[in-house]
Amino acid sequence: MTVKDLETLFDYSYWANRKLFAVVATLTGSQFIEPVAGGWGSIRNTLVHMMSAEGGWLERAGGPARGGPLKADDFPTLLSVSSHWAVQEQKLRAFLPTLTDADLARPTEFTIPQLSLTGVLTIGEMLHHGVNHSIHHRAQVALLVRQLGAVPGNLDILFYYGERRAPA
Repeated sequence: MTVKDLETLFDYSYWANRKLFAVVATLTGSQFIEPVAGGWGSIRNTLVHMMSAEGGWLERAGGPARGGPLKADDFPTLLSVSSHWAVQEQKLRAFLPTLTDADLARPTEFTIPQLSLTGVLTIGEMLHHGVNHSIHHRAQVALLVRQLGAVPGNLDILFYYGERRAPA
């Protein structure tokens, strides 16, 4: 794994977020917070969980502090989620270029107090997990969107690569 690999994965993840946010924006405010299904219940709760986890892994990897876990109730609207995530994206994009490929191999201890979990991962594994975790939960949000009658579109990395290579 290289820094460039991580930059590509996070770029894809933010591309997919923007695609999904555009569809979520067509839902009502009550649909955004409505318990539908899944581990986090609502679209809002799942998005906030994704954002919180990504910020936590960024902090554990040596990036800017997230602080405590984010709370869904602090994000009543999609705009509040997407605005916070835009700031987080800027932080991540500023942090990744400060790393070298050798830094990614450095083992680092981490703790997730709410899970009573302590372990060791490399910086690269932490960041790779952070982006993969978002991909996993984004698929759940896409399903919740479908259950509410909207069509999330195709968020596969295949389409991200295609858009990236398309002539301007």
